[in-house]
Amino acid sequence: MGTQRNGFSKRETFILSVDVGTTSIRCHVYDKSASIRGSSSLLQVSLLYPQPGWVEIDPEDLWKGFVTVVKGAVQDSGLQMCQMESLGISTQRATFITWDRNTGKPFHNFITWQDLRAAELVRSWNRSCTMKTVHGVMKMLHFLTRQKRFLAASLVVFTTQHVSLRLVWALNNIPQAVEDDSCYFGTIDTWLLYKLTKGLVHATDYSNASATAIFDSYQMCWSGFLCSLLSIPLSILPSVQNTSHKFGTCDPSIFGVPIPVMSVMADQQAAMFGECCFDIGDVKITMGTGTFMNINTGNKPHTSIAGLYPLVGWKIGADVVYLAEGNAAGTGAAIKWAQDLELFSDVKETGAIATSVEDSDGVYFVPSFSGLQVCLCAPLNDPKACASFMGLKPSTTKRHLVRAILESIAFRNKQLFEIMLRETRIPITKIRADGGVCTNNFIMQLTADLLGRKIERPSHFDMSCLGAAFVAGLGTGYWRNQEELKKLLTTDQQFLPRRSKADWDKDGRYRGVLQSWERALQRSMHWYSQP
Repeated sequence: MGTQRNGFSKRETFILSVDVGTTSIRCHVYDKSASIRGSSSLLQVSLLYPQPGWVEIDPEDLWKGFVTVVKGAVQDSGLQMCQMESLGISTQRATFITWDRNTGKPFHNFITWQDLRAAELVRSWNRSCTMKTVHGVMKMLHFLTRQKRFLAASLVVFTTQHVSLRLVWALNNIPQAVEDDSCYFGTIDTWLLYKLTKGLVHATDYSNASATAIFDSYQMCWSGFLCSLLSIPLSILPSVQNTSHKFGTCDPSIFGVPIPVMSVMADQQAAMFGECCFDIGDVKITMGTGTFMNINTGNKPHTSIAGLYPLVGWKIGADVVYLAEGNAAGTGAAIKWAQDLELFSDVKETGAIATSVEDSDGVYFVPSFSGLQVCLCAPLNDPKACASFMGLKPSTTKRHLVRAILESIAFRNKQLFEIMLRETRIPITKIRADGGVCTNNFIMQLTADLLGRKIERPSHFDMSCLGAAFVAGLGTGYWRNQEELKKLLTTDQQFLPRRSKADWDKDGRYRGVLQSWERALQRSMHWYSQP
């Protein structure tokens, strides 16, 4: 889907789509064939670190970056802004802000999903008598009613990645605004909608709301119980709308013409839609800053024991699609760290470096720069774990270290996949991969081998952007239905397992390596005195 500069007729229209990620903002202009006609990127979103563990984004910088890439993409396409039929927006999840509803002035910077300022709150709440009581009551209600939503509530644990306790921290620091009822809360999508409509719209969609940990995915509304428990006023929360919906119209003073905003989505759900994972059992693996593995669970949320997170994928019309998600942090960070250490000069070289040696020479890499997390309740979760190489010896070379790093990413993919299979018991129908790390053929092939499944890699890697565009286009009738979208999806390469899963285990080559790697994980745990 490369940039095209063909002529156009005045009647031809296009879809704008923006993806606001953790480290970049990208905008593409799509035509009817889902080809990119123009692009613009801000490749470095400035993260602020005012105190140790705090990670923030300046809201005005983000807003200016958003407007700049939209204008830049249209200019790059050689088209006119009036030809943009609608706008779709995909955003990183669980990064939020609060602001004065009367003046629009923020009370603080965006507090990102990586921020750890609420770590002590998380620890105290998870250990509290209140939470033990909640778990006990919910287990009893589940026993009496057999309703899965009570089972889910009995397993709730807070993490710093969730909005919930970071929002509690923020509200505790602006008590007057809460008392005066002048406070608005919103994730990035809500803030952008508010800015695009000059304060007329305070809304989000179901996919973003479900990732906050204060939303009830069973009842499809903000959780009155959790908000009451945490003293979060429902009045500050945005309205929750369908994913494909006219959220509002961009004020003409911003882009020169009124462009309707027809989709708002969380990034991982948008990538799932962009990969056309519309059927139960479809799986998407995104390997970028972290690894996110999602499975389509149909029209019912999955209740997990091992910590797969139940999410609303999207709600279009009356149809709701749910996903179950597992994630592991530090995927891209591990590769970037190795490059900074000069283990290689170009990321594109790593696949060839890894295959230049037969194995890692007994070296294992633990990629836990921010602790270990493979789903919320998995056995190998430890925020105090350290990143490490184990098994180093005089014969170890840079090539062995590079191979060990790449293998660790594939090994975590296998961990996530095994948890997903065991938890959901849903037959897998297809697996699609995206994200910057999926360009690495060694990781892709080893993942296919370990999973014993075919994995498809798309031609276009900005799947969150494409997913938001697809949803926006469906909302205006630009594309008719999901079957039409499937025909537009292109595949760059298929990775087939080089032997059956049974033969691979029987052969024992990677079974032993995996077991040694898991021992390395165990030994890296409880290294630090605090997260």
